[in-house]
Amino acid sequence: MKDPNAPTEGALGYGPLVVDLALAVLVGWAVWWVVRYLRADAMTRQSIRQAIRVRWGWKRLAPMLKLSATDKTPTALASLANTNGKPIKPRVLIPALRVKHDAYGVIARANCLPGVGLEQFQRAAPHLADAWRCTRVAVTQDKPGQVVIRGVRLDPLKFPTEHHPTGEVPDETARWDLGLDEYAQPVSVHLTQVPGVTVAGLPGFGKTSLVNRLLSDWAPSRAVQFACADGKVSAAYEGDYADWVQRMFAFVGDDLEEANRLFRRLVELRRARSASVRTVLGVKSMWDIGPSARWPLAVLIVDEAHTYFRDHKGSDPKTKKLAALAAENARLVEDLVKKGRSVGLLVILTTQKSTGDAIPTFIRDVCPVGLSFAQKTAEAAVAALGEEIREWPDANPINLQDPTYVGVASMNHQSQPGFTRIRTPYVPDADAARVAKQTAHLTADPYALLESVLGSPVGGLDLIKADAEVA
Repeated sequence: MKDPNAPTEGALGYGPLVVDLALAVLVGWAVWWVVRYLRADAMTRQSIRQAIRVRWGWKRLAPMLKLSATDKTPTALASLANTNGKPIKPRVLIPALRVKHDAYGVIARANCLPGVGLEQFQRAAPHLADAWRCTRVAVTQDKPGQVVIRGVRLDPLKFPTEHHPTGEVPDETARWDLGLDEYAQPVSVHLTQVPGVTVAGLPGFGKTSLVNRLLSDWAPSRAVQFACADGKVSAAYEGDYADWVQRMFAFVGDDLEEANRLFRRLVELRRARSASVRTVLGVKSMWDIGPSARWPLAVLIVDEAHTYFRDHKGSDPKTKKLAALAAENARLVEDLVKKGRSVGLLVILTTQKSTGDAIPTFIRDVCPVGLSFAQKTAEAAVAALGEEIREWPDANPINLQDPTYVGVASMNHQSQPGFTRIRTPYVPDADAARVAKQTAHLTADPYALLESVLGSPVGGLDLIKADAEVA
């Protein structure tokens, strides 16, 4: 007679199947990891091995760094299981850690515990760097109850990078992607409601390349139009912006009179927009609805700004004329920076040393975003980034003079205290020329666009059509 309690043949048959399935999953997972490891570059392979060491050593390392909590209250299960009446040993709680890798190091996310939070992790950061063999470790709040620990084995600032623009319309019109910070994290700055940006630094350290990326990324959008005053050249076919002239509605060189006409023209655009913004857009500020093809963000790039603002000394008629033009240029650009924000005007000024003689302080000090590449003197660093940079010696641009740091800038980031250093990428000339050519048909004069929307002339000044035709 068959025992009713004996396992059935079907049940016995499922056992090997489950084991085989588990083994198949395990083998598949192992193969996937091996293939991923073999296909990775040498830097990423080192990071994979580093991530494995971090995971395996965490439960031992955390208590040593006082990143654990002791729970003296026994659980209900432990209390029920305690039949001999002896005191129950307290539990040592270790924060859960999830680790990912990239080419530069590891990114770990840890859960906080009572008494073990952001402050404790930040205090332990130098010791984590030693234990994980990292150049530096930073700890930030990810969300309530969780921190992000970024450890870099290699210094991202020392590795030049390239940016290859896609030619696609950007997702956000006024977001400027700058590059990677010292923890290899992407850095961007939102220029919504920003009237002006200053970029300073020694020649050849990356100012023009930084602006080149903005042009490459923003050019595919009809909602952005560009004008440029380049103080390094005399004609449009010269210099760094020769390819970009076809995507600009106006361009001038180092001639102060031509620059003066361009600045006056843009001030008139500012006045016309201010007078008609409610009529055309139905709002007080263009940023309430964002830039569009009929009301684009007008970006004025003033490269080597000191060319247009320098105080000329002398009593001869020519020098007096230059001095008067420089003074008026400063007044006009001040108007754009102080009054153009709400109607969609953005001024980007670059210079070698942004002291008051290069960019007048009444312009420089109202530009909320400032970056500086390498500087030779503390005075130049303070002029570019403000007095607070003295309190952040590691980020001071006077430390960026080594050729290794060509393309590295310091800035006061909008979303965090203090200063951060950024590795800005190089945009190959061929890529920039390709995007400029592909987007040339999108060029439009914002003044003419406004006239077409209103159906009538809007200004009291000559539009200086000749300037537009230069582009």
